[in-house]
Amino acid sequence: MLNDSIHYINGSLHCDAVPVQEILAQVGSPVYVYSLKRALHNLKRIQTAFAGYDAHIHYSAKANANLTLLRHLVQGGAGIDAVSAGEIHRALLAGTAPSNIVFAGVGKTPDELAYALEKNVGWFNVENVAECGLIDSIASQVDCLPPHIALRFNPDISASTHPYIATGHGGAKFGLTADVIADLLARQSDFPNVVFAGIHLHIGSQLHDTDATRQAVSAALDLIKPYPNIRTVNIGGGLPVAYKADDPVPDFDAFAQTLAPLLKDYTVLLEPGRSIIADAGILVANTLYVKKQAGQTFVITDASMSELIRPALYQAHHEIVPLIEPADDTRYATQVVGPVCETADVLGRNILLPDMSPGEPLAILNAGAYGMVMASNYNQRLRPPEVAVMPDGQTWQITRRRETWDDLLRMEAIL
Repeated sequence: MLNDSIHYINGSLHCDAVPVQEILAQVGSPVYVYSLKRALHNLKRIQTAFAGYDAHIHYSAKANANLTLLRHLVQGGAGIDAVSAGEIHRALLAGTAPSNIVFAGVGKTPDELAYALEKNVGWFNVENVAECGLIDSIASQVDCLPPHIALRFNPDISASTHPYIATGHGGAKFGLTADVIADLLARQSDFPNVVFAGIHLHIGSQLHDTDATRQAVSAALDLIKPYPNIRTVNIGGGLPVAYKADDPVPDFDAFAQTLAPLLKDYTVLLEPGRSIIADAGILVANTLYVKKQAGQTFVITDASMSELIRPALYQAHHEIVPLIEPADDTRYATQVVGPVCETADVLGRNILLPDMSPGEPLAILNAGAYGMVMASNYNQRLRPPEVAVMPDGQTWQITRRRETWDDLLRMEAIL
């Protein structure tokens, strides 16, 4: 969706004050463009909504791990939620204090745990009984501060969201059941090298209904009530964004107020990702061909599922708009597709667009989250560059160059 940063000025799509056409002319397509001003604005909105709490925001790097973005969010007061040693490495490079990093994930390897402990990462969100023992064992062997443990609770609550991003129901691989957590908390002395200090829950992404989160938090608080040392509640992420004009999106303030009566006596951690960066980013593509076939109009672009897999993977919708506003309001249902040899390579179905011609560029909106981080080299395609419009809204920089054929071959040998 268009917003205060991704908008038309005098009929030309801009990212803040920068014409997207200017970036396209110098960098080529496809290209990701991010507004750091918008991302920082979104971070501030969440910080303000939870200002009445002892609250700490940890940006979820899996949504978009661009180093420049991470650095500016950290400078804006965010910690980092990481789900791999690679994300921890990026967080540290971006200037995050180790104590402000949360290490989450259902399958942390021993090497990853050792790296995180050696770096004195602040929190470990634990999802497995054996993981508790492994962290305790490794912590006894390395020079590190006693790590803080938050046990991830699976409350067996089905969130109203796409099944691929629902994580809090009993059939999901995530988290620990109430009886397992109760057993671990009852025998904390079995793990002398760690500190049990928190409970963690995350029931899914794109949570349009705050009631499921309230239910999950309430159940988590009942679980930790007998243990006065558990004073931190990590409520995960899940704050939604609107991909369509009529998407119901709870206000951040309303979301915080729903949880206020429950969490007022606890330290609160949040792990938003999508809600910070999704609407701050676009993927710009160029029209290669227009084909009319079987009663449909296909606009074939130089962007594909290799650059943005969400539509193919989740059947996700993204609004798509021309870089130059058309002179009239005539629109036609258009299938916006890419050149990859897969029927699933569709970026938008029945998108209302004016008549398009080869060479006319398009912007795929709300592409800042789960875009470049999920990009691939399928069909030996080069991953696109990333451009950041700086917080001043006036200047921009290439923060990651376009890949080359040499990059694709750099780690491969012909034997």
